[in-house]
Amino acid sequence: MAEGGKRIGVYPGTFDPITLGHADIIRRGAKLVDHLIIGVTTNPSKNPMFTPEERMAMVEREAAALGIDNVSVVGFNALLMKFAEKQGATVIIRGLRAVADFEYEYQMAGMNQQLNPSIETVFLMADVSLQPIASKLVKEIALFGGAIDRFVSPLVRDDVMGRVSRIGRLGEY
Repeated sequence: MAEGGKRIGVYPGTFDPITLGHADIIRRGAKLVDHLIIGVTTNPSKNPMFTPEERMAMVEREAAALGIDNVSVVGFNALLMKFAEKQGATVIIRGLRAVADFEYEYQMAGMNQQLNPSIETVFLMADVSLQPIASKLVKEIALFGGAIDRFVSPLVRDDVMGRVSRIGRLGEY
């Protein structure tokens, strides 16, 4: 338990952009801990569409729309376990969509356990209707002019489409 007997969890990700799948994991993960910290991290290898500050603002807005009061958003650019330790977390929450996710996440959980065995990783399976949603695919669909309404909230859709209008769409058919 963290200071004051509160169970603190961290849900890390790039959230570029935050999807309905992320929102589902936030809503469900917040029920498992006294306080859920959504850790918005930088990951240049993912070729982000939004800056870290824009992603944090987007996540804060979407988390607030869920009406959950035990959630906060914190940006970080560090090793996840160091970030979790600094936050006083005892739980890392990760969402799983498919078997491919599990293989990667299982390996990461094992490495994280080696770094700090007192922090547990908890996997939440994505809701069946949300399993195919991935931020990378949302961006690709938007960049090629497809509709992303079923994958993100209306405000995130507007954010993504606004960005696409500035950087330009890809491909013609």
